[in-house]
Amino acid sequence: MTVSKTILVSVNGPDHPGISAGLMDVLAAGGAEIYDVEQIVVRGRLTLNVLIGVDAEGATVRDLLFFGWKEDLQIDFERIEAAPPPIKPMSIVTVIGSTVSARDFGDVARAIADGGGNIERIYRLSRYPVVSYELAISNGDVSEIRASLVRVAAASPIDVAIQPDGLERRARRLVVMDIDSTLIQQEVIDLLAREAGVEERVSEITAAAMAGEIEFEESLRERVGLLKGLDEEALRRVAASMTITPGARTFIRTLKRLGMKTAIVSAGFTRFANQLAADLEIDYSLSNTLEVEDGLLTGGLSGELVDAPRKATFLKEVAAKENIPLSQVVAIGDGANDLDMLAAAGLGIAFNAKPLVKERADTSLTVPFLDAILFVMGVRRDHVEAADAADPEVDRDPPIEVPGSPPV
Repeated sequence: MTVSKTILVSVNGPDHPGISAGLMDVLAAGGAEIYDVEQIVVRGRLTLNVLIGVDAEGATVRDLLFFGWKEDLQIDFERIEAAPPPIKPMSIVTVIGSTVSARDFGDVARAIADGGGNIERIYRLSRYPVVSYELAISNGDVSEIRASLVRVAAASPIDVAIQPDGLERRARRLVVMDIDSTLIQQEVIDLLAREAGVEERVSEITAAAMAGEIEFEESLRERVGLLKGLDEEALRRVAASMTITPGARTFIRTLKRLGMKTAIVSAGFTRFANQLAADLEIDYSLSNTLEVEDGLLTGGLSGELVDAPRKATFLKEVAAKENIPLSQVVAIGDGANDLDMLAAAGLGIAFNAKPLVKERADTSLTVPFLDAILFVMGVRRDHVEAADAADPEVDRDPPIEVPGSPPV
């Protein structure tokens, strides 16, 4: 048929099964062509938009109004241009927080608008252990929007990330993460220093090194030298005292369900990294090795030094072995010695990181739950929960108390 009218049909009202089917029956009977369809249901309320082409809209419009009356729906019509809009560059903004207030949302929306972007779609990814939303935005100056969102996040109790939308975002295949203060909540070398009675001095050196204030290799060898004389029993106590970051088991388990490879790389020590890799079923692990003689630490290191360049090289080696493009790799870290690997990955995430790392990473998270990274990757919490519920053998993270959580 020859189409002379293009109409946007907007349907709103209480949702129930059969609405979409009934609407399409009316449109088919009127000979309408379907150009586009979008639907969303929020708390039982339906919003359905259908772009149609008709050659004589009178009968179709009357039939749609009658259908709306029968189904207790509000149906509106708008004549629009027939020509399809040009393809627009799209980005994804992820908003994460213990709560996300109207003011927070407004600040994010204003930052997007001020950068020339337009919000096309919003939907919630999670309500536990944090609230998170994904905003699909079109057009705009991404650099300007990113800078504005960084300022919003700095002034608000929320994290905000922006990344290009496209195939690469949906095709992540490898996640490489740091261990100390990322996969676990402590710095292993600080735990060792406590056993050796030099905790204060080692903590000072660690903080300076992670902030990029002193050269890393020098700082590491100085700290390890202070551990001379620790015995096997002390090492066992340290291994037992490591605390896995909340959400880490959920995070890694979900990555494996998605078919992704996982790796950990650390300037920490092989004994502890290997234990974590075995416990969490992580595919690859690389770290430094403490030198031992006669059951005691010598204060030295043996083998290759794992520093910032080596972390990045390891990421590339694992990606090459698995035949994974670097654009499909996610790297996660918190310290200055993670910067090289964050830069090498397609997506570099600063997790509860030092200011220098936040400034240079692709995106930054400050919530204390490692599985919140799933939301940056576009994974929905209800899908994670459904997969866990179907697996009675799953090794779950302990329940997380989240004060001030919004109602379901």
